[in-house]
Order: sequence, then structure tokens, then C-alpha cells
Amino acid sequence: MILPATALNPEATSQPCPNCGAAFADPRPKFCGACGQESNLRAPTLLEFLQQFGGAYISTEGALWRTLWRLLLLPGQLTLEYLAGRRRRYVLPLRLYLTISVLALLSLRLVTSGKIEANVPEINSSSSSKAIQLEDGDTKNIQIGGLWGFKAGLKDGVFYCTKFPASMCKRLERRLTLDHAGMAKEMVQLSERALNNVGTTMFVLLPCFALWLKLIFWDKRMRYTEHLTFALHLHAFWFAMVMLLLIQWEPLSALAGIATVIYPVIALHRVYRCRWWSTLPRAFALFVLNLSSVSLVFATFALMTLVS
Repeated sequence: MILPATALNPEATSQPCPNCGAAFADPRPKFCGACGQESNLRAPTLLEFLQQFGGAYISTEGALWRTLWRLLLLPGQLTLEYLAGRRRRYVLPLRLYLTISVLALLSLRLVTSGKIEANVPEINSSSSSKAIQLEDGDTKNIQIGGLWGFKAGLKDGVFYCTKFPASMCKRLERRLTLDHAGMAKEMVQLSERALNNVGTTMFVLLPCFALWLKLIFWDKRMRYTEHLTFALHLHAFWFAMVMLLLIQWEPLSALAGIATVIYPVIALHRVYRCRWWSTLPRAFALFVLNLSSVSLVFATFALMTLVS
């Protein structure tokens, strides 16, 4: 026979904790001794609701500001804190990355809204765009791809396609032989789709970045998830720099640009504890591998957009 909590504990009241079911002693405490939730619950007022959010998350002593301080000014420190087990005082890596990346992408969308079409090069006989070139009247020179020999485009008005499947070549040929107005429309749509899918693309690139770290720092015997933690922190910093660049104030833009290059090297040096003569070539190898994966993912996305 199972006795109720009040029978086992004569001092317990008849109303247990609504969160975990533990019995309260008499007099009723302000907080549950088992789970820590308040014992007297009621719907908060709007002011109380805002105070709860601000006090727990964005207050001066809150985890968010403590996290941002170390993220922006101390390269690699957040990763070191996380690997050392000091995690409760900071925002978790994935949550931090999602928060900053969403804010950066929203800011990017707001700043570039309505400007994409205006920045598309006018396709006429005097155009000299790198993506689309028109020379000698109707002569067209367009190239897509180029990575690892995968190329397609028009050369002197003649379509060519190398290493792509035949079905994809046929679709590309139909798209690239459109009239000038149609090609301009395609370029506008491609830019808009690329902007809308930056977040999704980064979720593909993040695991790749962590994999390159795993290969380059194989001698450190660290788990893949530890490399992924560093990747999340570093990409969160890069997204923060994107927001600074969007302010379009020249001194701040210059500072953000320099930090984007220097910060990762210092962070690698601190987190992986290599000497500088070992850190620099590894950082360069990471740059090359990451640039290759970025180029491949974006080229694949561009091609899929054109042939869809």
C-alpha cells in the first residue's frame, strides 16, 4: 500500500508543487525545495513579465552581457570557459549562434531590401559586369562555376558546359540563352534567393568548418563536438561583425574588417594552445579549406537555383 505524501510527512500541506509534485512543508515555503519553482503562482502583470525577461536574460549582470563581453573582446575565451565546465553563467553556444545570426540576417534583409534590383547591372552593349559581359553588340560572355573544372556559360555567344550532367547542361543552356531582359530578371531572383538562404547555407557550412578543425588539429585529440563549439562561437562573432559593417560608418567598418581576420587566428592560438609558428600555417590551411567549402556550397546553390 502506497501512502500519500501527507501521510509520510505529517508537516506537509495537501497541495504539492504543481511542477514536480513534491510535498510542501507547513508553513508553505516561497520556493519548492525539490525543483526551485515558486510555490505561490499567479499570472504576472505585464510589467512583471517584462522584468522577469529583462532580469533573467538582458540585465547588466545577466548571462547575455557576460557572454557578449567575452565573445567580442576576448578571442576564444567563451570556448575555453565552456570546455572548462563553466557553462551555466554564459549563453549556450548554439543558442548564442542562433540569436546573433538571426539578428544579423534580419538586419541584412532590412538594409538590402529594395536595393538588390537597383544594383543589378544593366544588360546592354556597354555592360562590363564580371558575371555578365556583353561585347560587340550581341556577343555574350558569361561564365558560371569554375571550381574543379565544373564550368558552364557562353563564349562569343556559343554555349559550353564542362563536367556537368547532360540534363543540367540543357537546363543551363535554356536559361543562359534568354533575352537580355529575361537574364536581368534571373539575376535579380538569384540574388534574392541567395539572401533568403544564407542562414540555411551556414547550417551546412558550420559542420564542415568543425570537420576541418578536427582534421587540422588532429593531434589535440579533441572530440568533434568540442570543435563544433569553437565553430559556433567563431561564427557568432562573424555575424556580430556583419551587423557592425551594416552600420556603414567607415572607422567602425574598418575595425570590423580587421577584427574578422585577426580574431580567428588569436582564438585558434588560445583554444588549441599551439605555438605561433604552428598556429599560423594551420590557420591558413583552415582558411583554404573553408573557402573551398564555401565556394562549393554557394556554387551548388546558384546552379540549383538556375536549373530549377
